[in-house]
Amino acid sequence: MTQLKRRGDRWLILGVVCLVQLVVILDNTILNVAIPSLTEELGATTSQTQWVIGAYSLVQAGLLITAGGFADRYGRKLTQMLGLVFFGAGSLAGAFATEPVQLIAARAGMGIGGALLLATNMAIIVRTFDAEETPKALTVIMGVASLGLALGPVIGGVLLAHFWWGSVFLVNVPVCLIGLVAVAKLVPESKDPHGDHPDLLGALLSTVGMTAVVYAVIQGPEYGWTSGRTLLTGFGGVLVMAAFILWERRTPHPLLDMSFFANPRFRGAVSGGVLVAFGLSGSLYLLTQHLQFVLNYDPLEAGLRLMPMALTLVALNLTGVGVRVTAKLAPPVATGLGLALMAAGLASIAVLGRDGSYPGILLGLVLMGAGVGCAKPAMAGAVMTSIPPEKAGVGSGLMGTISEVGNSLGVACLGAVLTVGFAGALPAGVPDSAARSLPDAVAAAGPNATHQVHEAFADSLTTAQLIGAVAVLLGGLVASWLLRQGGVGQPDGTEQADATEQEAVAA
Repeated sequence: MTQLKRRGDRWLILGVVCLVQLVVILDNTILNVAIPSLTEELGATTSQTQWVIGAYSLVQAGLLITAGGFADRYGRKLTQMLGLVFFGAGSLAGAFATEPVQLIAARAGMGIGGALLLATNMAIIVRTFDAEETPKALTVIMGVASLGLALGPVIGGVLLAHFWWGSVFLVNVPVCLIGLVAVAKLVPESKDPHGDHPDLLGALLSTVGMTAVVYAVIQGPEYGWTSGRTLLTGFGGVLVMAAFILWERRTPHPLLDMSFFANPRFRGAVSGGVLVAFGLSGSLYLLTQHLQFVLNYDPLEAGLRLMPMALTLVALNLTGVGVRVTAKLAPPVATGLGLALMAAGLASIAVLGRDGSYPGILLGLVLMGAGVGCAKPAMAGAVMTSIPPEKAGVGSGLMGTISEVGNSLGVACLGAVLTVGFAGALPAGVPDSAARSLPDAVAAAGPNATHQVHEAFADSLTTAQLIGAVAVLLGGLVASWLLRQGGVGQPDGTEQADATEQEAVAA
């Protein structure tokens, strides 16, 4: 392999890539804090607020691997610039949306941009840095990602304290413009003219199928789980996903090689990755409502109180402690331990934070941050070592897809549990339709029943969080078992090399 000549501007290029990644990560964490404001000012129902988050994640998940193929064939610099255009335009449209449907459409456009951006960052880094400096660049990227998780709620809280809710989207526009100029001037173009053709039909089928299934989960509480609308949408989504699998098995250039799933290690890593994202995204969705609707914190106060989880991740990534610890553990042990810590964190928030005890919530956030830091590197390594080296790009894209699918399912499923529980706990005389959101329920119940409604909402939040904890714990046991079945109970020579490489990344 030809040794890359070190570019004098490589660290500037890394700064641009970090800026691009930061704006994508900040968007979702800022939005979590803004959900209650959106609910009140746009009159959004619970299912609509779930779609504001879910539309972005689903579109991005469906396009990530295809976006990587597009970048390889037509140019990574071009793809990144297109991503910034889509992301900036979607942010501008979202900032001035006047109803939930418009905001959901804008978020879908941002999802297209996010897919194009995230699918090119790693390729640009590999083409810019040589083998010696690439681990250092990747360490910076991971640290910036964790920092985005920490800063998002705080920035969102500051914006909402001084401006209207649309400011959480409008803030992306100048960053995208700066990024567009920087990418155009600094980032080198690179492409692989012999790369595989993008699997456009596969991308379409996967996006439509996942959207239909999650739509059924989100709308089930509102229309009824046995209603024709819910069943038809859910069954249709399953059929489309079945068609996706059949197509992937036949096409010469599959979006996802289905033979990978024959490897138990791969299945275990994939299931664990979905569960980490499921628990993290779903719990944050519930916790932001807990802090603002139940404990009456304003957006800035809520954002500050969410920081410990992300700061734990920042500390683990930037110091390299997390990677060094997990490198010493077999993948099944690291995965099981990480998901157990996440489950314990969710349970701590649900039980100890139920009556407004922030120390209980703080403990839960730190445990969740440690759990993510422990499980995620192990699962990423398991995915990358269970597929052929020439498919490493597909593996990277798949990890992003797994994360986005888990995010969507976490918000959809735990949000659905919250809505069902809330409807069943409302005082007599309050219609089930009022359970769409806490403000609707309070308005329908009247001033004499306000306390009862708030108690019902708090109880439903606790139940949803505990269900999430149980799901993550049981899933962690299954993922750990699958990894062990795949022959990774003890690190082999390849895994030892991977562990050494991970330690180098952390150095």
